Amino acid sequence: MNTRSKILNRRDLRQRVEEWRRAGERITLANGNFDLLHVGHVRYLNGAKALGGKLVVAINSDDSVRALKGEGRPVMPEQERAEIVAALADVDAVVRRCC
Repeated sequence: MNTRSKILNRRDLRQRVEEWRRAGERITLANGNFDLLHVGHVRYLNGAKALGGKLVVAINSDDSVRALKGEGRPVMPEQERAEIVAALADVDAVVRRCC
């Protein structure tokens, strides 16, 4: 599966999760800003994937990151953050989160 096909809106994610569940897969959800990707993020997602099954990562919106981290953040817009996280081997799907 290519990186961009892992980035889903909520409706498409719901359908994908239903497919995975019908196939007997376990689903794990992780969430974060992932504004400045570092080894802690990689370890966090690797640990989430180790729980088993498919790993879905919710990316916080730009507004949410700004509210949490302050002006000047995020450094990268949410679409780029989503694409970087989707490129990680442990990640099966990425959804952008509103807040």
